[in-house]
Amino acid sequence: MLRHRGLKLAVVVAALAGGLALRGVASGSDHQDTPLVEINSRCDINDVYAFPGSSSDRIVLVMTTSSPLPAGSNAVFDTDKLYQLKIDNDSPGDGVEDLVLQFTFEGSGSDQEITVRGPVSPPQTGTRNRISGSGARLTGKINTTLGAASGVQVFAGLRDDPFFLDLEQFFRIIPDRKPVTGGLSGLPDTPTASAFRGPGDAQDYLAGLNCLAIVVEMPASMLTAGGTSRLGIWGTVSR
Repeated sequence: MLRHRGLKLAVVVAALAGGLALRGVASGSDHQDTPLVEINSRCDINDVYAFPGSSSDRIVLVMTTSSPLPAGSNAVFDTDKLYQLKIDNDSPGDGVEDLVLQFTFEGSGSDQEITVRGPVSPPQTGTRNRISGSGARLTGKINTTLGAASGVQVFAGLRDDPFFLDLEQFFRIIPDRKPVTGGLSGLPDTPTASAFRGPGDAQDYLAGLNCLAIVVEMPASMLTAGGTSRLGIWGTVSR
Protein backbone atom coordinates (compact mmCIF):
# COMPACT_ATOMS: atom_id res chain seq x y z
CA MET A 1 0.00 0.00 0.00
CA LEU A 2 1.15 3.54 -0.67
CA ARG A 3 1.52 5.82 2.33
CA HIS A 4 0.43 9.41 1.94
CA ARG A 5 1.13 12.42 4.13
CA GLY A 6 -1.76 14.87 4.45
CA LEU A 7 -1.11 18.29 2.95
CA LYS A 8 -4.28 20.33 3.20
CA LEU A 9 -7.60 20.24 5.07
CA ALA A 10 -10.94 21.92 4.47
CA VAL A 11 -14.11 21.57 6.54
CA VAL A 12 -17.72 22.52 5.78
CA VAL A 13 -20.94 22.50 7.82
CA ALA A 14 -24.43 22.64 6.29
CA ALA A 15 -27.99 21.48 6.87
CA LEU A 16 -29.38 18.75 4.64
CA ALA A 17 -32.86 17.56 3.77
CA GLY A 18 -34.46 14.35 5.03
CA GLY A 19 -33.25 14.67 8.61
CA LEU A 20 -29.57 14.43 7.67
CA ALA A 21 -27.31 17.10 9.13
CA LEU A 22 -23.63 17.87 9.31
CA ARG A 23 -22.01 18.66 12.61
CA GLY A 24 -19.11 20.71 13.82
CA VAL A 25 -17.73 24.19 13.40
CA ALA A 26 -16.97 25.45 9.93
CA SER A 27 -13.70 27.14 9.09
CA GLY A 28 -13.50 29.72 6.31
CA SER A 29 -12.50 28.94 2.76
CA ASP A 30 -8.76 29.24 2.20
CA HIS A 31 -7.12 29.70 -1.19
CA GLN A 32 -3.36 29.73 -1.76
CA ASP A 33 -2.73 30.05 1.97
CA THR A 34 0.70 28.42 2.43
CA PRO A 35 4.00 28.42 0.51
CA LEU A 36 3.52 24.70 -0.15
CA VAL A 37 0.29 25.14 -2.07
CA GLU A 38 1.58 28.27 -3.78
CA ILE A 39 4.12 26.10 -5.60
CA ASN A 40 1.71 23.19 -6.15
CA SER A 41 -1.84 24.37 -6.70
CA ARG A 42 -3.11 20.80 -7.07
CA CYS A 43 -2.63 20.49 -3.30
CA ASP A 44 -4.73 23.60 -2.63
CA ILE A 45 -8.26 22.75 -1.49
CA ASN A 46 -10.47 25.71 -2.29
CA ASP A 47 -13.83 24.55 -0.92
CA VAL A 48 -15.68 21.48 0.35
CA TYR A 49 -19.49 21.35 0.00
CA ALA A 50 -22.29 18.98 1.03
CA PHE A 51 -25.91 19.43 -0.06
CA PRO A 52 -29.04 17.40 -0.96
CA GLY A 53 -28.84 15.35 -4.13
CA SER A 54 -31.31 14.73 -6.95
CA SER A 55 -33.75 13.16 -4.47
CA SER A 56 -34.29 13.50 -0.73
CA ASP A 57 -32.46 10.25 0.01
CA ARG A 58 -29.27 11.23 -1.84
CA ILE A 59 -26.36 13.49 -0.91
CA VAL A 60 -23.81 15.41 -2.99
CA LEU A 61 -20.23 16.00 -1.84
CA VAL A 62 -17.91 18.39 -3.69
CA MET A 63 -14.23 19.24 -3.31
CA THR A 64 -12.57 21.89 -5.50
CA THR A 65 -8.87 22.56 -6.01
CA SER A 66 -6.45 24.56 -8.11
CA SER A 67 -8.43 27.79 -8.44
CA PRO A 68 -8.02 30.06 -10.31
CA LEU A 69 -7.34 28.39 -13.67
CA PRO A 70 -7.60 30.55 -16.80
CA ALA A 71 -10.32 29.85 -19.34
CA GLY A 72 -9.06 27.45 -21.96
CA SER A 73 -6.76 25.71 -19.52
CA ASN A 74 -6.44 21.94 -19.97
CA ALA A 75 -5.34 21.41 -16.36
CA VAL A 76 -5.75 17.93 -14.89
CA PHE A 77 -5.35 16.33 -11.47
CA ASP A 78 -2.00 15.38 -9.94
CA THR A 79 -1.31 11.67 -10.48
CA ASP A 80 1.03 11.62 -7.48
CA LYS A 81 -1.64 12.75 -4.99
CA LEU A 82 -4.40 11.02 -3.06
CA TYR A 83 -7.59 13.10 -2.95
CA GLN A 84 -10.03 12.15 -0.20
CA LEU A 85 -13.38 13.06 1.29
CA LYS A 86 -13.55 11.88 4.90
CA ILE A 87 -16.72 11.23 6.90
CA ASP A 88 -17.12 11.08 10.68
CA ASN A 89 -20.48 9.41 11.39
CA ASP A 90 -20.20 8.09 14.95
CA SER A 91 -21.89 9.64 17.98
CA PRO A 92 -20.66 11.75 19.59
CA GLY A 93 -18.43 12.86 16.74
CA ASP A 94 -14.75 12.52 17.55
CA GLY A 95 -13.31 14.23 14.49
CA VAL A 96 -11.84 10.94 13.24
CA GLU A 97 -12.94 9.57 9.88
CA ASP A 98 -15.12 6.44 9.93
CA LEU A 99 -15.50 6.32 6.14
CA VAL A 100 -13.48 7.67 3.23
CA LEU A 101 -13.99 8.29 -0.46
CA GLN A 102 -10.62 8.08 -2.21
CA PHE A 103 -9.77 9.45 -5.66
CA THR A 104 -6.60 8.72 -7.61
CA PHE A 105 -5.68 9.67 -11.16
CA GLU A 106 -3.63 8.21 -14.01
CA GLY A 107 -2.60 9.62 -17.36
CA SER A 108 -2.64 13.18 -18.66
CA GLY A 109 -4.71 15.55 -20.75
CA SER A 110 -8.14 14.50 -21.96
CA ASP A 111 -7.19 10.83 -21.51
CA GLN A 112 -6.68 11.15 -17.75
CA GLU A 113 -8.67 8.60 -15.75
CA ILE A 114 -10.01 8.68 -12.21
CA THR A 115 -10.39 5.71 -9.88
CA VAL A 116 -12.89 6.10 -7.04
CA ARG A 117 -12.73 3.86 -3.97
CA GLY A 118 -15.49 3.76 -1.37
CA PRO A 119 -17.16 4.84 0.69
CA VAL A 120 -15.04 2.40 2.69
CA SER A 121 -13.55 2.17 6.17
CA PRO A 122 -10.18 3.96 6.12
CA PRO A 123 -7.14 1.68 6.18
CA GLN A 124 -5.45 4.37 8.30
CA THR A 125 -6.82 7.47 10.03
CA GLY A 126 -5.36 10.86 10.80
CA THR A 127 -2.72 12.77 8.87
CA ARG A 128 -1.04 9.67 7.43
CA ASN A 129 -3.09 7.90 4.77
CA ARG A 130 -3.07 4.70 2.74
CA ILE A 131 -4.92 3.76 -0.42
CA SER A 132 -7.63 1.24 0.37
CA GLY A 133 -7.36 -2.23 -1.10
CA SER A 134 -11.03 -3.04 -0.46
CA GLY A 135 -14.45 -1.64 -1.26
CA ALA A 136 -16.18 -0.77 -4.51
CA ARG A 137 -14.20 0.85 -7.31
CA LEU A 138 -15.32 3.05 -10.18
CA THR A 139 -12.98 4.00 -13.03
CA GLY A 140 -13.34 6.19 -16.10
CA LYS A 141 -12.24 9.34 -17.88
CA ILE A 142 -12.35 12.75 -16.28
CA ASN A 143 -14.83 15.39 -17.54
CA THR A 144 -17.51 12.70 -17.88
CA THR A 145 -20.22 11.45 -15.52
CA LEU A 146 -19.42 7.98 -14.20
CA GLY A 147 -21.52 5.47 -12.28
CA ALA A 148 -25.22 4.77 -11.91
CA ALA A 149 -28.04 7.18 -11.04
CA SER A 150 -29.25 4.80 -8.35
CA GLY A 151 -25.81 4.35 -6.77
CA VAL A 152 -22.58 6.34 -6.77
CA GLN A 153 -22.12 8.91 -9.52
CA VAL A 154 -18.89 10.88 -9.97
CA PHE A 155 -17.68 13.80 -12.05
CA ALA A 156 -14.10 15.03 -11.93
CA GLY A 157 -12.83 17.84 -14.10
CA LEU A 158 -12.89 21.54 -14.88
CA ARG A 159 -15.74 23.70 -13.66
CA ASP A 160 -16.44 27.43 -13.39
CA ASP A 161 -15.46 28.87 -10.01
CA PRO A 162 -17.77 31.82 -9.22
CA PHE A 163 -16.65 34.10 -6.41
CA PHE A 164 -19.06 36.92 -5.59
CA LEU A 165 -17.67 39.43 -3.11
CA ASP A 166 -17.30 43.13 -2.50
CA LEU A 167 -13.56 42.58 -2.84
CA GLU A 168 -12.54 46.23 -2.74
CA GLN A 169 -14.20 46.70 0.64
CA PHE A 170 -12.81 43.37 1.86
CA PHE A 171 -9.26 44.59 1.26
CA ARG A 172 -10.07 47.87 3.01
CA ILE A 173 -11.38 46.02 6.06
CA ILE A 174 -8.63 43.37 6.16
CA PRO A 175 -5.63 45.24 4.75
CA ASP A 176 -3.12 42.44 5.41
CA ARG A 177 -4.79 40.49 2.58
CA LYS A 178 -4.55 43.45 0.20
CA PRO A 179 -2.33 42.94 -2.88
CA VAL A 180 1.06 44.65 -2.77
CA THR A 181 0.85 45.61 -6.45
CA GLY A 182 -1.90 46.52 -8.90
CA GLY A 183 -4.95 48.73 -8.68
CA LEU A 184 -6.29 47.27 -5.41
CA SER A 185 -3.00 47.83 -3.58
CA GLY A 186 -3.69 51.55 -3.12
CA LEU A 187 -7.08 51.20 -1.40
CA PRO A 188 -7.30 53.06 1.92
CA ASP A 189 -7.84 50.99 5.08
CA THR A 190 -11.33 51.16 6.59
CA PRO A 191 -11.36 48.77 9.60
CA THR A 192 -15.11 48.28 9.98
CA ALA A 193 -17.29 45.49 8.62
CA SER A 194 -20.18 47.94 8.21
CA ALA A 195 -18.28 49.41 5.27
CA PHE A 196 -19.45 46.59 2.97
CA ARG A 197 -21.65 47.85 0.17
CA GLY A 198 -25.00 46.32 -0.84
CA PRO A 199 -25.31 42.90 -2.54
CA GLY A 200 -25.85 44.55 -5.89
CA ASP A 201 -22.29 45.86 -5.82
CA ALA A 202 -20.70 42.42 -5.41
CA GLN A 203 -18.86 41.17 -8.48
CA ASP A 204 -17.80 37.75 -9.66
CA TYR A 205 -14.06 38.33 -9.35
CA LEU A 206 -13.32 34.88 -10.78
CA ALA A 207 -15.52 35.30 -13.86
CA GLY A 208 -13.93 33.38 -16.72
CA LEU A 209 -11.73 31.35 -14.36
CA ASN A 210 -12.08 27.67 -13.49
CA CYS A 211 -11.19 25.13 -10.83
CA LEU A 212 -10.76 21.38 -10.73
CA ALA A 213 -13.77 19.77 -9.06
CA ILE A 214 -14.54 16.31 -7.73
CA VAL A 215 -18.32 15.84 -7.41
CA VAL A 216 -19.91 12.72 -5.92
CA GLU A 217 -23.62 11.93 -5.55
CA MET A 218 -24.76 8.81 -3.68
CA PRO A 219 -27.47 7.45 -1.41
CA ALA A 220 -27.11 9.14 1.98
CA SER A 221 -27.52 5.71 3.58
CA MET A 222 -24.05 4.81 2.31
CA LEU A 223 -22.59 7.43 4.66
CA THR A 224 -24.88 6.87 7.65
CA ALA A 225 -24.78 3.04 7.71
CA GLY A 226 -23.45 1.85 11.06
CA GLY A 227 -23.48 5.40 12.40
CA THR A 228 -25.84 8.34 12.86
CA SER A 229 -27.61 10.80 10.58
CA ARG A 230 -25.27 13.59 11.70
CA LEU A 231 -22.09 13.77 9.67
CA GLY A 232 -18.76 15.54 9.87
CA ILE A 233 -17.25 15.88 6.39
CA TRP A 234 -13.87 17.24 5.28
CA GLY A 235 -11.42 16.87 2.42
CA THR A 236 -7.70 16.21 2.15
CA VAL A 237 -5.03 16.06 -0.54
CA SER A 238 -2.06 13.87 0.39
CA ARG A 239 1.19 12.64 -1.10
